[in-house]
Amino acid sequence: MLDGRMRINLEKRLLAIDSATLLAGFEHRPGAQVWIGEHVGKFLFSAANVWRYTHDPRLKALADAIEQTYIRTQLADGYLGTYLPKDYWTEWDVWAHKYAIVGLLSFYSTTGDQKALAAAEKAADLICRVFGTGPGQRDINRSGWHTGLASGSILGPMIELYRYTGKPEYLRFARYILSAWEDSTGPRIMSNLQRWGRVDSIGDAKAYEMLSCFVGILQYYRLTGEKKYLQSMETAWRDIVSNRLYVTGTSSSFEVFQGDHQLPGANKDDIGEGCVTVTWLQFNAQLLALTGQMRYSEEIEKSIYNHLLAAEDPLTGCVSYYTPITGIKPYKCDQGYSCCLSSVPGGISMIPFLAFGRSKDRLWVLLYERGRVSDTLRTEDGKRLAVALDCESDFPRDGRLVYTVHPSRSGVFGINFRVPDWAEGFSAVVNGKTVEPGIGSVVSIRRRWVAGDRIVVDMPMPLRRLAGGTSYPGLFAYKRGPQVLARDSVLTAVVHSRDTAVGSDCSALLPANWLGKQAYGAGAGIVLTPFADAGQLNGPITIWLPEVSRQ
Repeated sequence: MLDGRMRINLEKRLLAIDSATLLAGFEHRPGAQVWIGEHVGKFLFSAANVWRYTHDPRLKALADAIEQTYIRTQLADGYLGTYLPKDYWTEWDVWAHKYAIVGLLSFYSTTGDQKALAAAEKAADLICRVFGTGPGQRDINRSGWHTGLASGSILGPMIELYRYTGKPEYLRFARYILSAWEDSTGPRIMSNLQRWGRVDSIGDAKAYEMLSCFVGILQYYRLTGEKKYLQSMETAWRDIVSNRLYVTGTSSSFEVFQGDHQLPGANKDDIGEGCVTVTWLQFNAQLLALTGQMRYSEEIEKSIYNHLLAAEDPLTGCVSYYTPITGIKPYKCDQGYSCCLSSVPGGISMIPFLAFGRSKDRLWVLLYERGRVSDTLRTEDGKRLAVALDCESDFPRDGRLVYTVHPSRSGVFGINFRVPDWAEGFSAVVNGKTVEPGIGSVVSIRRRWVAGDRIVVDMPMPLRRLAGGTSYPGLFAYKRGPQVLARDSVLTAVVHSRDTAVGSDCSALLPANWLGKQAYGAGAGIVLTPFADAGQLNGPITIWLPEVSRQ
């Protein structure tokens, strides 16, 4: 499933990008729309990720052309926004420079293009000159929207640029941002989390920009090891998961974190902003890398298989800004105007880097999907060893996966498999011998591996019911494996009175023009399909169902 969606993201979204639209605001300032400056950086981030695992020459040519023109539009002082001088550092100008640094660093790290690194440094140097506490410098909290959450989210790119260059001014600027957030003009991220433990107490509760700041805070912690920052981010994570997260792995209504358990789901509620879904993924990815705790990978899986993929049409590659769980998915194909239409492809571009991990002498299988991962490990004798791990499977349609190990030579190392919280009855068999499941969320297999060793993973995937909670009392949703299922009105019209026993495979009833192979019975003539697939033929959908006896 994931490989197919990544192909769609490449073929129907990224390769369909109109470079003239993305670059127009830079080549002919001012831009036609105030946040049009973010889209080139977002595209370069997505393209760099996808090129790393596809090496598609068409994408590389498009990205090269866009990057070269983009850099040529940078002014001598480093300015890389889309405003006229009279409007510099208002609204979304710092925000656009944040994404400029993100995109240029992504391009540099993938291609080695020194011009991209130099352009990122010039943009950052300008930001460091303009903002601060010195004479004539501006307050970064006052330079954009959302009480410093938008402009301050440049924290993360500044940290990354410091890691690439070692220039102390970027680290100093990061510390300035952290301090400025606690001023009277700022969102008071740290102090409000320490006092209230709630994300809706921060600034104006704007979810996308806040999560972007959280990612930057974790990047700062990774660099400095200052524990209070990790502790505060874990507090924020717990609050979101416990009180503000949809079962499909997103958050926000009207783009802000709402009150406890207020999770409206219709089109009118503007739920699940695509940018929020993507930054929630990035936030969990940072926490996973820093702590190794599998609860963060659980949230990554939930978001990818549900709300992230639901936000990009599998037929057209068009994207929904908001993605309701009850209503019609409002897919759009425009470019250069809606922030989420650039963010969602970026989230999909990250999937391969979230599926596997490595720690010293271990490979980690974090997401279950067919494909191959290749890496280098250090064995117990201290020597380096190249290893590839192939997976054959029809997951998530089928819970059986066959892994074949291909080390460059025999050696002792570990392969760890995350045990999903939905996978009761998880089993792993190595060369015909069952592995003891162990305790907790990981099955760890450490042995001497030789070429051709096979691991067969089995995960039962019955339908499970999820309660509707405070927002949907008396209703429930079905979940199968990592996928939340939805009722699609188009499929309902096709099924009529056919047999749809609960959990039965109803894929034969799918329309010929349906992209996807999954459909399951829910009784009473109801057919459910994964929420990520539902709505592709423009019919109303819902994940929430009443009891069968009342239908």
